[in-house]
Amino acid sequence: MKNEFRKQERIVSQKLIDQLFGGKDSHSLSAFPLRVVYMKRDIPNTETLTQILVSVPKRHLKHAVDRNRVKRQLREAYRHQKNLLPENHSLALAFIWQTNQCLPSIEVDSRMRNLLERIARKL
Repeated sequence: MKNEFRKQERIVSQKLIDQLFGGKDSHSLSAFPLRVVYMKRDIPNTETLTQILVSVPKRHLKHAVDRNRVKRQLREAYRHQKNLLPENHSLALAFIWQTNQCLPSIEVDSRMRNLLERIARKL
């Protein structure tokens, strides 16, 4: 199914995280309160896979309940909007929350759509 979020779509490799935030090939966009750091990847096998990382810093949201809620909202928004990204590119994306407030899911969805459309245009 297209609208599922599989375990393979999560970034778990520390090496990939270091490359993503290392800066050389990565780019950043912001749609407040959401920021995305992304980079194109070269995967030798035939399956092109976009992987994501979701980060909600403790300094912004002190309570774990709030951080977990925002992470859930971000993953769900990505799951609904990921079809905006071109399928012929393999990307690594890191979504970072940048405010001290929890927002309604509709707003998170619109910010996610905005960012993914902008990334698709730049590719």
